[in-house]
Amino acid sequence: MISQEMNDSLTRVGKGSDAGEVLRRYWQPAALLDELDQKRPVVPVKLLGEDLVLFRDSSGELGLIGRHCPHRGADMCFGRLEDNGLRCPFHGWHFDRTGQCVEQPGEPEGSRMHEKIQSTSYPVVEKNGIIWAYMGPGEPPAFPNFDCFRAPGTHVFAFKGLWKCNWLQALEVGIDPAHASFLHRFLQDEDPADSYGKQFRDNAANTNIPITKVLRDYPRPEIQVDETDYGLKLTALRHLDGGQTHVRVTNQIFPQAICIPMSREMTITQWHVPIDDENCYWFSMFTSYTSPVDKELMRAQRLQEHSLPDYAPLKGAHNNYGYDAAEQESETYTGMGLDINVHDQWAVESMGAIQDRTQEHLGKTDVAIVRNRRMLRAAIAAVKEDRDDALLMRKGLDLSTLFGPVSNDAIAKDGDWTKATAESDAARRDACPWDASV
Repeated sequence: MISQEMNDSLTRVGKGSDAGEVLRRYWQPAALLDELDQKRPVVPVKLLGEDLVLFRDSSGELGLIGRHCPHRGADMCFGRLEDNGLRCPFHGWHFDRTGQCVEQPGEPEGSRMHEKIQSTSYPVVEKNGIIWAYMGPGEPPAFPNFDCFRAPGTHVFAFKGLWKCNWLQALEVGIDPAHASFLHRFLQDEDPADSYGKQFRDNAANTNIPITKVLRDYPRPEIQVDETDYGLKLTALRHLDGGQTHVRVTNQIFPQAICIPMSREMTITQWHVPIDDENCYWFSMFTSYTSPVDKELMRAQRLQEHSLPDYAPLKGAHNNYGYDAAEQESETYTGMGLDINVHDQWAVESMGAIQDRTQEHLGKTDVAIVRNRRMLRAAIAAVKEDRDDALLMRKGLDLSTLFGPVSNDAIAKDGDWTKATAESDAARRDACPWDASV
């Protein structure tokens, strides 16, 4: 259990809040590039509790500025996209992508008032299908040389989904290796040949055993957590019959992302991005180490479960997450279908908009959750003490040397799981058509 004060400190994200100020010192996914793929590339963005508008100007550059016009507060999402900026329809005030007002056509001739009018504005860049914003002080940090950023665009697919809960509980489900044996338990194994684009459908590495069977039959993983330059490395060991060990390596990328194996072919790097205190988006980058990603198929698979333009899941509290008692008896542990995103969504949303951690009781398998909260508390203290250089990936580290992170499944036949993980990762990288060397 933790105190209510501590829970508020770890979860609230508005300007000036403890966790919010930490998150603002890292690049945040703001939107999918797909969202601007329209005749009028202007979309609303709510990020860390701030109302913003993202647009592409006539020169092709991206801008992210305040959603409400500094004049009288009209909604700039309805602005006229013209003259290399965004013009408010209320009185014609015109803003460029930096948020600077460059014209006030209704003001007296020769007025220079516009020079003093500045809307909120944040730097934005696009990387492999996601538009990123930096909302903190000073110069934006570099991007680490993670696989999802260094792979060519052909080998990365990006998508997002809405969850109606606080960002921290959304993150914490991803650093909990034990839950997969229960929440994602399939009582019947599907054909791994039909696994493309789906998680937990492949065979366990170097075996003919479906990963769903491994998770189901060995529900008590031994979990090891190691601190790294980027966050935490989680190793879940499931000791199989015959002396073999299934090794699953996942990662927490501070402050709010995970990197996990999706299959032997792909990894998922996923950010949990606060809209406000009580809602978040997950942004996923699916990175392929073999063939180019079949983006149309993966998009179609996910649009079977989500609606546009808000990327809201079709299942939720409003329809009991598709729960079916007969299915729960014979097919899945949850009775909520085969999409594991729905399972995770139910778990984190059912906790409440902001989980009441004053009532929780953590166990030994929650070791990564405890370690992550300690890291977050340390980061909050560093920011309050004006020690940004003490933050992870902000310590003067050359981020171009930060590769990976290693995220895979392996089988250790002789008990040497460290060697098995390294060999599995090296084999995948050696065969990769793009430069995945580390």
